[in-house]
Amino acid sequence: MNTAGRRRPALIGVPFDGMGRAVGQAGAPRALRAAGLSAVAGPDAAVEPDLVVPGPVPQRAAGSGLLNERALLQMLGALHRRVHALLSAGRFPLVYGADCSVLLAAVPALRDIAGRAGLVFLDGHEDATPMDLSPTGEAANMEIALLLGLTGERAPKPLRSRLPALTPAAIAMLGPRDRLYRQGANVPTVADRVWLRPADEVSADPAGCARMAVEHVVAHASRWWLHIDLDVLARSDFAACGAPGEVMLAGGLTWRQLTEVSMSALQGGGCAGWSLSVYNPDLDPDGSAARRIVEFVSQVAPSASR
Repeated sequence: MNTAGRRRPALIGVPFDGMGRAVGQAGAPRALRAAGLSAVAGPDAAVEPDLVVPGPVPQRAAGSGLLNERALLQMLGALHRRVHALLSAGRFPLVYGADCSVLLAAVPALRDIAGRAGLVFLDGHEDATPMDLSPTGEAANMEIALLLGLTGERAPKPLRSRLPALTPAAIAMLGPRDRLYRQGANVPTVADRVWLRPADEVSADPAGCARMAVEHVVAHASRWWLHIDLDVLARSDFAACGAPGEVMLAGGLTWRQLTEVSMSALQGGGCAGWSLSVYNPDLDPDGSAARRIVEFVSQVAPSASR
């Protein structure tokens, strides 16, 4: 394979579960490698050692109210150092496992390297819940609000010191469909502050929405991060996320649409790294969901590190 003009990918497994479960999303890196992830990321891909994360504590911390705070902070510190080092070396990080809280390390690391960071964000939720309105304390429900500086006064100092890391102009959201969820928690939308295309618009024109998203972001930040929360998919296409019995969002993208939007975004240029999160192998006893994720990565990876 001609590798000219390519950055060597580096896979970083994050065995962290933001809900403090014994396994849950913390089991994703091992399950995805067992399904063949390492082999499809490219012949020149390097598989980094998984981050070392403390055992979970499914309780909210006094003061911040963050769930599983000790493990969260150690994960974020280790991931920030790893992503920063890889970007500095000209590598292309692929962060897999855990949940959307990984952005609280990856985006600040990119900002520290590039001066300004952008984010193309594919998710079924806006993830902009203020800390004081969070019903659970999960950082993965509030990372966008934290990155934008819309909340965070109660955040612990190690987290607060890296924030804010994004301007509202430097983010593009694709796929939210959480209006009823937000209304139930009395959380306002950020659609009046950031560029956003909801799930129905993305479904109608995946490639076009992706191109517009990248054009918007690169006008404000020359280098950007791609984040994919797999709950952007319709439950009929992917149900191995969340927790057993959790009510899933209605609607969502198909795998074909997600592949199209991801490839189109990556082909737009400027992507420095990407993260793929919210796979719970506890809900995938036969491994079929893991294999489908690996198939998706095999289709997208050739576009990822150009």
